[in-house]
Amino acid sequence: MKGVATVRSVAVVGFEGHPIEVECDIKNGLPAIQIVGLGGKAVDEAKERVRSAISNSLLDFPTKKIIINLAPAELPKDGSHYDLPLALAILVASGQLRQADLGGSVFAGELALSGELRAVRGAISIAETAKLLGATHLYIPKQNISQAQLIDDIEVIGVNSLQDLFLHLKGERRIHPSPTTNETARTTRDHSPSLLDDIHGQEQAKRAMIIAAAGRHNILLTGSPGAGKTMLASTLAHLLPPLNGKEIVAVTKLQSIAGEVVDSIVTTRPFRTPHHTASRIALIGGGTKPKPGEISLAHLGVLFLDELPEYPRGSLEALRQPLEDKRISISRASSYVSYPADFMLVATMNPCPCGYYGDKTHECSCSTTHILAYKKRLSGPLLDRIDLVVPVSRTETARLLDHTSMTSTQHETAKTMIESAYGIQTSRYGSSDKYNASLSSKEVRHHIALSSECKRLLDTAAEKLQLSARSYFKIIKVAQTIADLESSASVTPAHIAEALQYRLVTS
Repeated sequence: MKGVATVRSVAVVGFEGHPIEVECDIKNGLPAIQIVGLGGKAVDEAKERVRSAISNSLLDFPTKKIIINLAPAELPKDGSHYDLPLALAILVASGQLRQADLGGSVFAGELALSGELRAVRGAISIAETAKLLGATHLYIPKQNISQAQLIDDIEVIGVNSLQDLFLHLKGERRIHPSPTTNETARTTRDHSPSLLDDIHGQEQAKRAMIIAAAGRHNILLTGSPGAGKTMLASTLAHLLPPLNGKEIVAVTKLQSIAGEVVDSIVTTRPFRTPHHTASRIALIGGGTKPKPGEISLAHLGVLFLDELPEYPRGSLEALRQPLEDKRISISRASSYVSYPADFMLVATMNPCPCGYYGDKTHECSCSTTHILAYKKRLSGPLLDRIDLVVPVSRTETARLLDHTSMTSTQHETAKTMIESAYGIQTSRYGSSDKYNASLSSKEVRHHIALSSECKRLLDTAAEKLQLSARSYFKIIKVAQTIADLESSASVTPAHIAEALQYRLVTS
């Protein structure tokens, strides 16, 4: 026997990883495995997986008392990725491997009963933490290679089975470091987006969608059923630019932690569409073991809420804080986690329960009481956090099959304008992560200079419309986005006036 063995691994808690040492001690006594160190159900069940995996890998499982500690003991640990370090700790403690064979490496992976390795969640968090630990190598299941390789400066080695890894560590059969993932191993998710060219009419709404995409503004589309609100919202999936390298890591990391993807890389912006029956926990995240919700899975992308008033009021009110802070903090009795939630909110709603209030071709069947009650499902503070509110009217039937009414290059022209606006914002703020919509009131005063004429117009409108301070600054930010789309050196009264029209329908 070789005494206490130590294997390094990582605990994924929330959005971050924490270093873990798996310690193993083997003593004389009745054959049994005892795991201590605040492990969850998946860790406790690992005892049987590890026992079968070692035996079926033609290795010796010690018939003695095995005590395993997951340190630090006060940190909650859950997940199947501890299987591999548990097995290695037993092999080292029983003398089948030497402690020196492990070197400065980190290990993670789920074991099948046959000894094969299966993909695990949170590969990017594991790789990031291994790099911070100064580990020379990271051994993970082969399916997780593409995600782990997004982290630079650490050698990732994909493993097929416990037996292969054992022979590699003994120096008998070499596992070569996995080659860098090429583009063919990456995944792009097709949301089947609509293009602006596919939509007849709706010029004002299209303009609003371009403004929203250019400045990352939240937008609410209101109108009768069948007016095209959902189709307009889906254009954002194709208007927004592709993710850059840093954003790919953040989005894939969140999707991996949630178990959405474990063996591929996400290269397209998320476009999440939760149903209105989704619970508050499903929307914002949480649970006994807090996991990211839809708002975090929409990070750096779009959260689309169709028929906004149909969502539970409690769920909608829970969006208020992350819409401002771009993060969601979840506190539970035994844990506290924080996930990023920097998303664009795109929502639609009807003007009344039947949907035809104000429609020119259908008569509304709702009473005034029902209409007012319907509108009150959305609180003032929530509406105050939406930058643009746009009415969408029904397109004339005669125009629906009129090909001459469509501009075949409208969408590409819009994308060019949006990319130009992004370049202007990057130059102005000195960062590719900062957009007009994300400016604080202090940053607005610092970066956006208004002429006396613009300020006079804005002040007059704010007094007549009784705008809140938040709405006041949102109008300035939307006006700046309009100016950026036109490559204007400064905000003009015309830009302020256009921004104001997107606040008029909130009342």
